[in-house]
Amino acid sequence: MLCRLASAGRSRAALVAPWGCLVARQKHTLPDLPYDYGALEPHISAEIMQLHHSKHHATYVNNLNVTEEKYKEALAKGDVTAQVSLQPALKFNGGGHINHTIFWTNLSPSGGGEPKGELMEAIKRDFGSFANFKEKLTAVSVGVQGSGWGWLGYNKEQGRLQIAACANQDPLQGTTGLIPLLGIDVWEHAYYLQYKNVRPDYLKAIWNVINWENVSQRYESCRK
Repeated sequence: MLCRLASAGRSRAALVAPWGCLVARQKHTLPDLPYDYGALEPHISAEIMQLHHSKHHATYVNNLNVTEEKYKEALAKGDVTAQVSLQPALKFNGGGHINHTIFWTNLSPSGGGEPKGELMEAIKRDFGSFANFKEKLTAVSVGVQGSGWGWLGYNKEQGRLQIAACANQDPLQGTTGLIPLLGIDVWEHAYYLQYKNVRPDYLKAIWNVINWENVSQRYESCRK
């Protein structure tokens, strides 16, 4: 399933070439968190962070490495049927690794508040105000059916910010072309131990630990 863009316009979903050549590569590894598991409390518990990072993200990394090895073998054999059959696993586990690697850096124990500088100006330009942006991204994230992500992305072709919802572990850039700036994980494993089935409470809390410095750096980088 492709990501769903929340904003109107001429945005076009585009699928990128899946993973390229896998003949010579190092294995993917689980990135270290830039803070302790308990650093985001009381907004996100240490138990959730430990399970989310050391179990869930680690599983995506392990499964991605296994799938890429199988894909490499299929390439060497010229087995197109096997290559095609492995695409869903590459997308799911690769997306899970990409998404979570971004997610950890989007959070910070010293986060919260509002962005500054050019990112803030862009938010006001494209959404009217920070309050409107926050309300819209929250609503899109709440509205994800089942598991998925809410995203703030940058449309390089149009030079503007866009909000999108992605199902499962669909990677934002790989399925829409939007460059990911801020991702909010709304899989139940991201919040259920603390917020049960009340996703809106989790989304209200997560704004207190958003690392706007990281989001701003991503915005500046993608505009170069």
